[in-house]
Amino acid sequence: MSYKDVKRGLPDRDTRVIAIINQKGGVGKSTTSVNLSAALGESNKKVLVIDFDPQGNSSSGYGIEKEGLENDIYDALLNNYPIEDLILPTCEPKVFVVPATIQLAGAEIELVSAMARESILKGIIDSVKDEFDYVFIDCPPSLGLLTINALVAADSLLIPIQCEFYALEGVTKLLESMKMVKGRLNPKLEVFGVLMTMYDSRTTLSKQVVEEVEGYFGKAVFKTVIPRSVKLSEAPSHGLPITMYSRTNKGSLAYIKLAKEVVRRG
Repeated sequence: MSYKDVKRGLPDRDTRVIAIINQKGGVGKSTTSVNLSAALGESNKKVLVIDFDPQGNSSSGYGIEKEGLENDIYDALLNNYPIEDLILPTCEPKVFVVPATIQLAGAEIELVSAMARESILKGIIDSVKDEFDYVFIDCPPSLGLLTINALVAADSLLIPIQCEFYALEGVTKLLESMKMVKGRLNPKLEVFGVLMTMYDSRTTLSKQVVEEVEGYFGKAVFKTVIPRSVKLSEAPSHGLPITMYSRTNKGSLAYIKLAKEVVRRG
C-alpha cells in the first residue's frame, strides 16, 4: 500500500518534524525511532521515519532488508532521487520508512561541495511532510553535515539520554550546534523533549542521573522513562517494533505511554 493511500490522523494538523538526536552512540536513538513511531501509528497517527544513520538501524528495526535495496536516502540527498519512490511500508500500517544503508557514510564528504548543503534534507522532507502527522529523523552519532541537515530540516529535537555516568557528556556541544543552526538557518528549532533510556529502577545511579538531567533540562524531560529490557534489545533482530514483538513487555508499555505524552505535547 502506498503512503498516499493511508489517511492522516488529523488532516488539518501541522506536521511535526522531530530529529531524534544525540552525538553519543548507543543511547537509544534508533530504538526510540522505531518503537515510538510504532506506538504513534497504533494511536492513529501517520508517521514517516527518515533513517539518516549509515548503520540503518531504523530500517532493519522494521524488517527492511537493506542488502536488497536499489536506492535509499543517499540517492535523494545527492542524486535528486524522488523521495516518493523511497518511502516503504512497514508492519505497522500507519508507519512508513525512508531507508538508509552504509552508502550514506560517504555523504558527509560529498555534501561539502554541494549547493545549499545544509538544507538539502529540508527540501526533501518538505515535499512530502504534509502527508504525515509526524516525521522522525533518526540521526547519526556525530555532529557532521548529516546532523546539521537534520537540525535544519526539523522543527524540534528529541534527545535520548542513557542513564549512565557522564550522561550529559556531549549534550552541551549538541546544544551549541542547535543554537548555531537556530541563529543562522532555522529560527524555529526547539527542544521538544528529553528522554531517559535504559533506566534500571534497582540502581541508585539511574535515579541520580534522572535527577541530574531534570535539573539541567527541567520540564523538557519526559515523565516516561524507558527501562532496560532484554526484549527491547531482541526485537530489532526480528524486524519488529517492541509493541508487536512483546506487547506486554515493560519496554512496550513504556513506549505506548511515551506516545501519549508526545501527542499531549502537540
